[in-house]
Amino acid sequence: MELQVTTLEGKSAGKVTLDDAVFGLEPRADLIQRMVRYQLLKRMSGTHDVKNRAEVAQTGKKFGRQKGGGGARHGSRRSNIFRGGGRAFGPTPRSHAVDLPKKVRALALKHALSAKAKSGDLVIIDQAVADAPKTAALRVIFGKLGFSNALIIGGTELDNNFALAARNIPQIDVLPAQGINVYDILRREKLILTKDALAALEGRFQ
Repeated sequence: MELQVTTLEGKSAGKVTLDDAVFGLEPRADLIQRMVRYQLLKRMSGTHDVKNRAEVAQTGKKFGRQKGGGGARHGSRRSNIFRGGGRAFGPTPRSHAVDLPKKVRALALKHALSAKAKSGDLVIIDQAVADAPKTAALRVIFGKLGFSNALIIGGTELDNNFALAARNIPQIDVLPAQGINVYDILRREKLILTKDALAALEGRFQ
C-alpha cells in the first residue's frame, strides 16, 4: 500500500510504501476489544476501600445483658447489623488488571493500525516540528490540513516546540513512537504518523 507524504505546509513530500504485515491486515474487532479492555482495566486505581468490623472505631465491650433483656444476644457494636458498625464483604484495594499475552497485544496494535489505514484515516507527514511553541500558529496549520481530531505520533524523540504548541489544542494528542497504543488510536478520528514514526513502528514488528 502506498500513501502520499505531506508537509505541515500542505505540500507533497513524496510517497511511502506501507508494510502490509502491519497496515494491510483485515481488522479483527475481537482482538482490538480485548486490548482496549486490557488497557482500561490496567489503568483503574483499585483504591476503593471500606472498614470491616475489625477496623471501625467502636467499643469492644459487650453491651446489654446476655439473658433477660427480651431481645437477641449481641456481643459487639462493631457488627455489620448496627449503624456505625463494620461493612461485611465490602470492597478492598485490589488490582483490576487482566493478563493478555504479549503477542496478542502486538497483534492488536497491528489490527488497530490496519483499521485506520483501511478507513482512510491514516496520514503520513514529513515531520512534526515547530519553530516556536505557539499554539495559535499550530491551530491554523491543523485547520488547513483538516486535523481537528487526531493522534499525532512523532519519532522516538518529540520536538519540544511542537509538543508544547499542540498540547493545548482540544482533541489533539501527541505521543512519541514508543507510546503508541490501541486505545489512543481508536479515540481519535485520524492517525498521523511522521516518517520517523513509521520507520520506528515497522522496525518494531520486524
